[in-house]
Amino acid sequence: MSTENLSQSPEQPPRKPRVAVVFGGRSSEHGISVVTAGAVLKAIDRTKYDVLPIGITQDGRWALTADEPERMAIVDRRPPSVDALAESDEGGVILSVDPANREVVYSEPGSVPKALGEVDVVFPVLHGPYGEDGTLQGLLELSGVPYVGSGVLSSAVGQDKEYMKRVFTSFGLRVGPYVVVRPREWDQDETAARKKIVDFAGEHGWPLFVKPARAGSSIGITKVDDLSGLDEAIAEAQRHDPKILVEAALRGREIECGVLEFEDGPRASAPAEIPTPEAHAYYDFEAKYIDSTPGIVPAPLTPEETAEVQRLAVDAFDAASCEGLVRADFFLTEDGEFVINEINTMPGFTPISMYPQMWQASGVSYPELVDRLVQAALRRSTGLR
Repeated sequence: MSTENLSQSPEQPPRKPRVAVVFGGRSSEHGISVVTAGAVLKAIDRTKYDVLPIGITQDGRWALTADEPERMAIVDRRPPSVDALAESDEGGVILSVDPANREVVYSEPGSVPKALGEVDVVFPVLHGPYGEDGTLQGLLELSGVPYVGSGVLSSAVGQDKEYMKRVFTSFGLRVGPYVVVRPREWDQDETAARKKIVDFAGEHGWPLFVKPARAGSSIGITKVDDLSGLDEAIAEAQRHDPKILVEAALRGREIECGVLEFEDGPRASAPAEIPTPEAHAYYDFEAKYIDSTPGIVPAPLTPEETAEVQRLAVDAFDAASCEGLVRADFFLTEDGEFVINEINTMPGFTPISMYPQMWQASGVSYPELVDRLVQAALRRSTGLR
């Protein structure tokens, strides 16, 4: 579907495409999603698109929210929430799962449901499980509504760090050493599961990074310097995901690169370097979003290194069959090799986030970035493609 295909009559001008910006969600990245939505709502061209903000509360209710992006900001180091933005404590937004009907309905107890009009494309700015992991994408496929970003499989692969690494390895991309502990292993024999991690540390050395396997924004990650901190790190990761991933520390520079879908295919941005923040052990949640530790854009790389990381970023995009956008994160090791750490199919997307900054340095402004993503979604159909 494209802008030109929207219904119109001879007496009326063409209807503007209607974009539903869906944000919040049930994951631990709820607040960052709200911040991202505020940035998108500020940037989207209102002369070109009609906009419908829909927030998902932390308990999963789809809420109608005010179109007030200035309220979607971090205040006093506290991220915002959909509950504070919802127009009602009980009302819910319903998206039809009938592909022939894209109308959105708002319903409150004791009131007649109110039609909010048809939606032409959804811009999901959810991070983490129940939004970025293929679950929302599956609902939108059933509904026949085009959406920004990757499809069901790619979103699921991009969320699960274990299977992401397996896919990359199968396509010849270099990944660092890691080990996975599944919830069944932990439940059946906690001692053996812990020994699996200790043996991994014996092989690859300390420190280790203990992570939730299916979370983002550096939430739930702990850098573990020795055995004494392992149990606490495991408990913290399991607070966010029963499956945990443990990675060996890689010595080198952190390099990121954005990929964006253009009309002729995916292209890579100027890369960025993430220096180790002085007040943090690594680039954690607070360094990213609270203290806004700046990256270096463009990264001080040789032309050959820049070309290589851009090629690898597009290769990662293609390996996972991604669409729309991806941020690919690498380590440039001391032996001069790029090792891919992960991709993010819905990266941090505020104007100060690295993904928009890399495209700004590549000549694509934030409003243009939003527009390109919406247009790419409108060009695609749902279903097998």
